[in-house]
Amino acid sequence: MFSDIGALELVTLVVLAVLVFGPDKLPKVIQDVSRFIRKIREFSDSAKQDIRSELGPEFKDFEFEDLNPKTFLRKQLENNEDLKELKELRGTFDLKKEMNEVADAVHGRETAPAPSAAPAAVNGSPDLLKKQDKRDDPGAAERPPYDSDAT
Repeated sequence: MFSDIGALELVTLVVLAVLVFGPDKLPKVIQDVSRFIRKIREFSDSAKQDIRSELGPEFKDFEFEDLNPKTFLRKQLENNEDLKELKELRGTFDLKKEMNEVADAVHGRETAPAPSAAPAAVNGSPDLLKKQDKRDDPGAAERPPYDSDAT
């Protein structure tokens, strides 16, 4: 409960408690506070038991910590057999490569051509799937400037 409180903080709290309540009333205040905390814990435990009994036997393993979305997902993924497939899928996805391809497409740069088995021209007709080289089209040498206000 007090794992993150150091020795100096604990001594400071004790000195403040002695100054505020006085050495005569301090034991009574400590008893009252501990009794209050004990009652809250009992109330919380009884409420949890009531909820579990009302939910029925299907939820006998139900833990209230599972209501935290992170805990729930972690527990579901640990019990899932498709986790291996998910890890494989995650390993094949390269976010940097995808982002670079999108950026290249936006800026009009050509990406590295994928090796294709289709020839460039079949029976003298041009390949319509292949991008035309800018050197082939003399009018497409300059791209108009980008106007952010127009979009």
